[in-house]
Amino acid sequence: MDRFTHLAPPLALGYALDLLLADPEGLPHPVRTYGTLIAAGERQLNQGPYRFAKGAVLAGSLVVGTFGTFTLLDKLLRRLPFGVAVAVNSVWVFYGLANTGLVREGRAVFTALDEKGVEAGRQQLARIVGRDTTQLDAQQIRTAVFESLAENLSDGVVAPLFYYALAGVPGLMAYKMVNTLDSMVGYRSPRYEQFGKLAARLDDVANLVPARLTAVLLAALGGSRRGFQFILRYGNQHKSPNAGYPEAALAGVLNCRFGGPNYYHGELVPKPYIGNNPRPIAPTEIERVARLNHAVCAVVVAGIMGLFWWRRR
Repeated sequence: MDRFTHLAPPLALGYALDLLLADPEGLPHPVRTYGTLIAAGERQLNQGPYRFAKGAVLAGSLVVGTFGTFTLLDKLLRRLPFGVAVAVNSVWVFYGLANTGLVREGRAVFTALDEKGVEAGRQQLARIVGRDTTQLDAQQIRTAVFESLAENLSDGVVAPLFYYALAGVPGLMAYKMVNTLDSMVGYRSPRYEQFGKLAARLDDVANLVPARLTAVLLAALGGSRRGFQFILRYGNQHKSPNAGYPEAALAGVLNCRFGGPNYYHGELVPKPYIGNNPRPIAPTEIERVARLNHAVCAVVVAGIMGLFWWRRR
């Protein structure tokens, strides 16, 4: 079975499933299993001396173990009927993508804010961001949604697809483990500073290319010269080596300002501004950003399909 036949149908079907179903909360999800494994390992290892080494062992073993497990599963699926292999791998692609669910969560924040007020918007926003939302006003809530949509378009959509293009389902699912590790232990706090350092660095390296690709696509599909200018001017201003690039691109497309200081886990974290136009975000602008997110996802999927077809020749 050639690479196109093995990888293209699951990609197309998994993408279609994401569009139709998003991320139903009642279904089991491999990322929850990842979270359980990480939490168990953190409880056992994140204590006493040598915390960096212990965290490195946990992160390395989980990432390598995930890649190895899905590689073995992939080899097994190649021996089964074609339809079975496509069905199983389509589910993995579906689980690896987070685009439609992400867009729906962003819309839900805007709806709660507009229909029920600021407090409802804060509570809904808390589902998708790590910052303290209790003191945010309406403008800050809308800005936070757009920042989250831009950043997560990179690590929840483009990056998984990028690693699927490189290494199929094993690459995609190993990346999801890297990203989950970072989201759980990759903090610069007394508890995780040493233990989660390797996990955070792995995530930084894994997202170097996807973040910049996402930024370029946002600016290009948004038809915004300013988006490209913002990428160059503000992309490296973020504390993260990657998150600033897609955020800068979207801020340029919208001609608005992101960033600034925010509270995380009760601590005020200084962050530079991305952009220079502190204009009010209109409630209707969520639809433009949603369309742009969907466009980026569709272009990446189509591009990977074309790459698979070209390499088949």
